Order: sequence, then structure tokens, then C-alpha cells
Amino acid sequence: MNNDLQNLKPQILWHYFDEVLRIPRPSKKEEKIRAYLVDFARQHNLECHEDATGNVLIRKPATQGHENRPGIVLQSHMDMVCEKNGDSTHNFDTDPIEAYVDGDWVKAKGTTLGADNGMGVSTQLAVLASNDLEHGPLECLFTVDEETGLTGAFGLQQGFLQGKTLLNLDSEDDGQFFIGCAGGIDTVIKFPYRKELIDPKLHYFQVQVKGLAGGHSGDDINKGRANAIQLLARLLYRLDEASPLRIASFNGGNLRNAIAREAVACIGVNADQASGLAADVARFKTLFAQEYKATEPALDVVLTEIPKPEILMKQEDGRALIYALNACPHGVLRMSDEIKDFVETSTNLASVATQDRFVLICTSQRSSVESAKHFAAQRVAACFKAIGAQTEHSEGYPGWKPNANSPILKLVLDTFRDLFHEEGKALAIHAGLECGLFSEKYPDMDMVSYGPTMRGVHSPDEKVSISTVERFWKLTVELLKRF
Repeated sequence: MNNDLQNLKPQILWHYFDEVLRIPRPSKKEEKIRAYLVDFARQHNLECHEDATGNVLIRKPATQGHENRPGIVLQSHMDMVCEKNGDSTHNFDTDPIEAYVDGDWVKAKGTTLGADNGMGVSTQLAVLASNDLEHGPLECLFTVDEETGLTGAFGLQQGFLQGKTLLNLDSEDDGQFFIGCAGGIDTVIKFPYRKELIDPKLHYFQVQVKGLAGGHSGDDINKGRANAIQLLARLLYRLDEASPLRIASFNGGNLRNAIAREAVACIGVNADQASGLAADVARFKTLFAQEYKATEPALDVVLTEIPKPEILMKQEDGRALIYALNACPHGVLRMSDEIKDFVETSTNLASVATQDRFVLICTSQRSSVESAKHFAAQRVAACFKAIGAQTEHSEGYPGWKPNANSPILKLVLDTFRDLFHEEGKALAIHAGLECGLFSEKYPDMDMVSYGPTMRGVHSPDEKVSISTVERFWKLTVELLKRF
């Protein structure tokens, strides 16, 4: 076991978290973790089922004397967001996550930690492996591909679960209990561009925006963080206004559910512009640093002279791309009128990738109001349709309507108060939870989502609070005993 984790409590939970960290589990590549779960069930003589989508369900009988209690479902997702720093050589398909302890936090070296949702998976495994807990009939559901499509939740069949109450272990704030979430939809754009041969008279540079905080495109969208794609597009727009430039490529961001932390463009400029380009870029770096001094202390803009690239975008196509990226909305579009400080609708300009004959742009929209979700997607699409791009919307997923009278919520809040002598908060979250889809398949399912405190999820800054993991475990064990 990782030396940094072996002395943490509860030991059984951290033991399984350490095992999960060793298993590669990118979204849509959950074969290894799925095989581990099936083998775990076999070793512990537990009933195990897999469905056609790849979800795994492990059942554990009630402890003696609790056989007549109603069943309860613990649920988490197997996959993790795979983000790393630019200088990291980590291979998420093969390498274990390198975790270490820093005060009250467990972090990873240069990559996402995967506590989202490895902490939920580990808790389920610890419950299944424990022989000293009290509980009724127990089901542990492990779903696939939550992060990039909610595929497992979409594919879950009616009748797969027997329990009527579900604890979703996929939230990130100790003492906050979620009973509602936003729905979401993805808008994907293909912008075809024409190629031209390199102009030998131009000077060529790489402009990079890096060092941003990034974060979750739902939970962190209202925290005032910069988007690297937006900043780079803004810089190129202003440079082109002063003296026309040429675009060879534009790349930035990575995952649709993460705020873009880095972006880079290869550009060509004439000799007159080249001589003053470093000073121009330095001015923008200072300007951006002033605007985002509270939220982006590590923001950096770097200019590097490069060899001639192979091709250029036709000038009007490169310019159209920069115009559209500047016009594309990003961030909070509307706050809720009903829930204080709650984001109703937002959009994330997630990634840009220059490919052979087109630029691929991925965005995602979220809203707790279905019509507003679709209007946000329409707004994003309109920016790119105006320059002749092809746009496509995903099927999307529904929100989860809060039920303030939920019996499991009352039990959770009462138990939290009894254990820790403080009041928990019932909230809705501006992020996609699988509960929205579960409620479609199981309309009578009573659900609540909770977890230990995590920060920086979906970025290499991800960390989980050790002290709140212990509280999370105590609460879960007590809920199973009382339910």
C-alpha cells in the first residue's frame, strides 16, 4: 500500500482507494476496473451481475437480524477524468495514479487524483468487505462512463435494481446533501477550413496561455476562473486588428466537462509585426493578470518563435475561427430566481482541436430549466453556423427535480446532526448527476447525493480532504445501520 495512505483512517476505505488508484480507468476504458470488481465479488462470495452497458451490480445479504429491512443501493461511477499538467509523462491507460499526503489533503503528482469518483467506489468496496457493519439487504451499483456521457446511467435497465432508496456517493462538499441537479447537453462543432502553402516571408510563432486553475465546468463555472481558449482567441483578435496575422493551428482544452486550462496557437506575422510581437504579448499577459488576479495567480502567456509549419489556414477562414471563438459564450448565463446563489444556466467552451481539414470545437451546456438548456445550446451553435460550420447536439440528459420531503433526506440530515452536532444543508447542484437518469428509469426511487470535501476536481489540482473522508465513512456506516 502507498506509504502516504496506509496510516490514514478509516484504514479499510483508504486501502481500497489505494487499490483503485492502481487501476487505469479512463472514461470509456473501464475494462480493468470492471474486471477488478467482478473478481472482488467472487473472492468475497457475493452475488454479482453485469448489464449490457458494462455496469456492475454487487449484492450483499443483510446482516443477522436485519433481513426484513428494506433494501438500499449505494452507487458511484467507475471512470475518472484524465487531466495532467503539460510536463507530465503519465499514461492514463497504463500507469497508476501517484498519490501523496499534504496536510489534510491527498493529492496526485501532476494529474487528476480520481477521488471523483474513486472515493465512492472505495467506500462501496469497504462496505462490501466489512464484516462488522449492520445493514439490511445491500446493493452496490458501479456505473461506467459517467464523465463523458452518463453512458452507464443511460443504459441502466428497469428491474436491474431491487432497492427503492439510493445513496449517490458522487458529491464534493462535506455537510452538503444534494437532492437535485442540472440537466445537460453537448454542442459539437466542425469548422471546415481551406489550406494554403506557407508564406516564406512571414515569421512564425507559438502563443500559449497556460497556468490556469481550470476545474469542473458545472461546480466551478461561477467562480470567476478564466478560460484559456477565450483568452487566446481574444489576444489573437486584437493582434489581427492591429496588423493582419495568419493562423496555422489553434488547440486548447481537453474534456467537455472541464474548464480549459491551456491553449496554444501557431501563427504567422509579417516582419514589422514580428519585431514588436513580444512586447504586444507581454502587454496582454499583464492585462489578463490584472483582470484575473484573484482567481488565476499562476496565469502565464508565453511566446516562442518556431520553425515554419506545414500549412496555413486560408486567411479568411482563420479569421472567421477567431471571430467565432470570441463570440461564443462561456460561463454563467443566468442565475436562479428561486434558489439563492444557484446557477440556473451555463455553457462551457471546452476544447478546440485543429485536425486535417477541419477544426473540432466541443462545448457543453447545463441548466435546471429544460428550455433554457436548449436555448443555450442554440446560442453556441449560432456563433459557428454564422461562419459556415457544422453543428450537432447530443441527446442530452435530464435534470433531477428536488424533493424537499424525501424520507432519505430527512434520515441523512438527522443522522448527520446526531453524529457531528451540526446542521447539514440540502441543496441542488449545477452539475450532471446520474440521479436524473435514475429517476427516469425508477420514478419511485428516493435519492440523495453526498461525499467528502474535494477541490479542483477535473484538473491536476484535484485533492480530497482526509478529515472529511472519515466523517463521510462514519455517516455512511450509520445510515446503513439506521435505514
